[in-house]
Amino acid sequence: MPLTLLRELWAYRGFILASVQRELRARYLGSQFGLAWAVIHPFALILLYTLVFSNLMRPTLAGHDAPIAYSVYLCAGLLTWTVFSELLGRSVGIFVNNANLLKKVSFPKLTLPLIAILSSLLHYAIIMALFMAFLVLAGYFPGWVVFAAVPVILILVAFTVGLGLLAGTINVFYRDIEQFTALVLQFWFWFTPIVYVRSILPDWLSALLGWNPVLPMVAAMQSIFLDARAPDWSTLVYPLTLAGLLLVLGWLAYRRLGGEIVDEL
Repeated sequence: MPLTLLRELWAYRGFILASVQRELRARYLGSQFGLAWAVIHPFALILLYTLVFSNLMRPTLAGHDAPIAYSVYLCAGLLTWTVFSELLGRSVGIFVNNANLLKKVSFPKLTLPLIAILSSLLHYAIIMALFMAFLVLAGYFPGWVVFAAVPVILILVAFTVGLGLLAGTINVFYRDIEQFTALVLQFWFWFTPIVYVRSILPDWLSALLGWNPVLPMVAAMQSIFLDARAPDWSTLVYPLTLAGLLLVLGWLAYRRLGGEIVDEL
């Protein structure tokens, strides 16, 4: 990314921060329950999956006899998936959904993905803080190893931003990309061991899931929170490599087509 673009983004930092603040206010303060909605949706899913799958999956969590073990496993994976799917879903439609703003106001178009990133990460930070508070109260907090989650999330964000920028740029010219992404995410979720444990799968299917770049990052978070153990960093080389490749491809696509985005909207 050229230094001139970084300077432009820095010059518009007030606009970026104000937009993030406005999004958070609209999300939390514009409703009757406010901040509670930050946890109602994800934890409603967690409660549903726990009630349906806990007895079935608990025997597969070897060495974890605590009643909340499956819930911790599920939360670690589901909250990681949530930030990925939310950020990717927003990034794919980021230019199309802000067409009126782009046509009326002159500003660096990449401020829009940056606003989406910051807003999604703040939302994720709020949910994770509540999750860790629950772990402390339940006596299941993993300790200092929790800081190992930071590089995992950074890799996840880099991967998602690269993919989102690439798909979001192409979506301006081929609007089916956004609908296709929403469909793929539904299947992608079930091809990621979040609700179930990978060890229950047949060898051929487990090997196939090894190509899923989100799987190592979800597994890393599950290792941190369930086992209180740092992840096997070698497993993150694959998603890190893909993240770098997608960031380059996303930037090249934007540099090639970015000047035509407003005309196509």
